[in-house]
Amino acid sequence: MTRIFTYDSTLRDGEQSEGITLSLEDKLRIVERLDAFGVDAIEGGFPASNPKDIAFFERVQELPLKRARIAAFGSTCKKGVAAADDQGLADLLASGAPIVTIVGKTWDAQVTRALLTTLDENLRMIRDSVAYLKQQGREVVFDAEHFFDGYKANPAYALACVRAASEAGADSIDLCETNGGALPHEVGEIVAAVVRELPGQRIGIHCHNDSGCAVANTLAAVRAGATQVQGTVNGFGERVGNCDLLTTIADLELKMGCTTVGPDKLRQLTSVSQFVAETCNMAVPAHHPYTGASAFAHKGGLHASAIARFPEAYEHARPESVGNATRMLVSELAGKASLVAKAASLGVDLAEHPEQAQAILDDIKAREAQGYSYEVADGSLAVLLQWHLGTYRPHFTLESFRVIVDDHEDTGARAKDAMSEATIKIHVGDERFVATGEGTGPVGALDNALRLAITQFFPEVAGMELVDYKVRILDENVGTGAITRVVITTRDADGTWGTIGVSENIIEASWNALVDSIEYGLMRCNVPPS
Repeated sequence: MTRIFTYDSTLRDGEQSEGITLSLEDKLRIVERLDAFGVDAIEGGFPASNPKDIAFFERVQELPLKRARIAAFGSTCKKGVAAADDQGLADLLASGAPIVTIVGKTWDAQVTRALLTTLDENLRMIRDSVAYLKQQGREVVFDAEHFFDGYKANPAYALACVRAASEAGADSIDLCETNGGALPHEVGEIVAAVVRELPGQRIGIHCHNDSGCAVANTLAAVRAGATQVQGTVNGFGERVGNCDLLTTIADLELKMGCTTVGPDKLRQLTSVSQFVAETCNMAVPAHHPYTGASAFAHKGGLHASAIARFPEAYEHARPESVGNATRMLVSELAGKASLVAKAASLGVDLAEHPEQAQAILDDIKAREAQGYSYEVADGSLAVLLQWHLGTYRPHFTLESFRVIVDDHEDTGARAKDAMSEATIKIHVGDERFVATGEGTGPVGALDNALRLAITQFFPEVAGMELVDYKVRILDENVGTGAITRVVITTRDADGTWGTIGVSENIIEASWNALVDSIEYGLMRCNVPPS
């Protein structure tokens, strides 16, 4: 079986998607998830371009990654500047990333009109940059920008560019279909020409989806000899997106007999898709290939009867092979199996409570219909499991809370620099406490008030930090009465976890997510209720 290497660029290309902004914690969590999934390389962004990316390359070195290697992205040295003197290349090396990916021009018109330099100088920039990075002991990926447009315009020069990178020692030359306009037959023919030109060189492919052909173009490139595929989870990216790496992986494994992450890890495909989407505060489209909720959904009647006897007639792949399920009678068994496995990862043995598994599953489905999503809310799921099994004992109970938002500055009708004040009344054991906290937002104020009230009883709370807060409106047509989903990410010395709250009232949703975050954090520490 042909081994195809996977290169994820969700943290750079994906974040360029309209509506997506990732925090540092988001990026680190995605790295951990993709590493567990089995991705070979993860591109982290531009070193030194902004404080968040600088911090990312520092923090990511602390993660105990098992398979994935981190790539830093940049460009070739500037015109007229020696590679050893180029600040951009120095920043790439300073990132500490074992893989350095540099983009270079391969379209003659771009060289003369965008770079405003000569064709020979561009070849020098490519050759010297790759050679210098190799001398520094880094694995080098050369992204040949606009390669397919360049090849159509001037095949000799486009080939000269990738030949310069290859001769300088590039470990992989990834051909970029940058504007997304090529079709599969064109990509296949041009990749085959490069493979013939550079025998023994690893060739990769990087496609955009502007003509709806990114996955098809990537598969065509593999058929023509490419052995590294670039893409983003769920196809996130600027304009209409990049090649969907997950769909590509599934197609390669299930349709083309290639090896990427392997069949065992492939069963995580749907959960990875949902995890990254929720982390990006997006939704996986219901009709998304392989991982969408409707990917293996079937209506009743004759179709349902046929699917029960002959599923291959209507399902092009086994849904369980990608971690999804047929949404019919057989899905109940698959759902329970998934729930038992997920519960085990949270320290709950549902195998000892088979009579409870279906009831819990039904409750989860009902809650998901209301707007809950437990894929990125392990903390809330653990609390729910304990509640169903009768083992949940709250560490504190709420009597009431009140939040006031006060604007002190006279700015006319518009608020500016508003502060929030929260007062909570809670019970810990037999004792009642009233605490007031302040914050720049209502959730921060509630968090501070809760900590003031309970930290004396549960000092472990002091080590828990609220690191991210996301709000999503689920039924936008209702306006201010819409259902709101709040997801909170909390961190302590042992890791991070997510919790969720859903309500028409954003403050109520936030409080419920906040309570779950503290309760689950104390459960993780094996702290008994007072």
